[in-house]
This record gives sequence, structure tokens and C-alpha cells, in this order.
Amino acid sequence: MKFKLVAFNLDLFYAWKKYFGNLDDFEIIDGDILKEDGDAIVSPANSFGYMDGGLDLKYSKHFGWDLESKLRSVLEEKYFGEIPVGNAIIIETGIERVPFLVSAPTMRVPSNVSDTVNAYLAFKGIIQACLTHNMKSSRKIETVLCPGLATGEGKMPAEICAKQMYMAYRTVLGGQMLKQGGLAAAVNNHMQLLNVENK
Repeated sequence: MKFKLVAFNLDLFYAWKKYFGNLDDFEIIDGDILKEDGDAIVSPANSFGYMDGGLDLKYSKHFGWDLESKLRSVLEEKYFGEIPVGNAIIIETGIERVPFLVSAPTMRVPSNVSDTVNAYLAFKGIIQACLTHNMKSSRKIETVLCPGLATGEGKMPAEICAKQMYMAYRTVLGGQMLKQGGLAAAVNNHMQLLNVENK
């Protein structure tokens, strides 16, 4: 599975370059995510699936407002109306060029989440959802288009977002899952997610 990380500003572009630049499965792009081709596009939405603000508003205008209605229906039917940060669900877009949408909330409702680990949780959820999809579906997700997570409405600095996404990648696909050290190791890991001093 390959990820195209599409930055809307140079701070995010260079932060991603720092953490993902040497990884073959990641392509860092400075541009418009809606002009890129892929099997799935990430919506860094709110927990309730409303797509009427920020980047999600652009998605709604591009893919059609029925996409929000479809997402909201799935949330109501299967998840009691909302999914928490760290979970992600995949629905079809109806558009052949980008057939799937990965809805991965970075916040429950629009708010400042700059001092949280929400980008880590969201990206971990995205990877896990895509892996699960590929195990169950004959139509695989090979390329994922992903914008910054929590860097818009969430106000998370680009460097923090990039580091958290990188650590999520290491946890799920890089064999760095926490297995030892008990709660102290988990606390240390949590603090590292909020700190940009070391890669």
C-alpha cells in the first residue's frame, strides 16, 4: 500500500519530507489533493461525518453532497451516529478516479487539538481501516491520498503532525508496536508524540 501525502503549505511539505522522505511507500506532494489519482482519499473529518467546512467542504463540492449523506447514514446505522478519533470507516465515493473515501476524524467537533495525539490516532486508524478493507474486499486500496491531519481547524503544527503520523506508521507497518515496558513505556511514548526534538 502506498500513501500520497499532499501538503497544502510548505511547512507541512518539508515536515513530511523529514519523516517520510526516505520511505518507498510514501510520496510527498505539494499541491491540490483533488487533482491526484488514488484508490482512496482521506477525509480528516469530525466524529459526526459533517463535511461542510474546511477541506471536507471542498470534497463535498467535488464529489457531491450525497457523499456526506451516505457517510452520515453509515454512522447512524452502524456507529450510533459518531465514531471516535482513532477509528476510521471507508465508503464508496461513486467516482472511478478515487473510488473510496476514508473518513477519519481528527477531532470530535471542530476545535483546537494542537496539544493532543489526535494525528497519531487518526493515521493509525486510517492504516488499520485500509488493511482491514484489503483483507475483506476484492477491490483493493493500493494508493491512499492523505492531507495533513489536524493541521487546519485543529491548529496542530506541521512538525507535530508529521511526527505523529510517522510514529503511527511505525506502530502499524514498521514493527514498532509497544509490547514491553508497561505503562511507563506507554507514557513515554505518549510524551514523545507531543515532542518534536527527536525524530
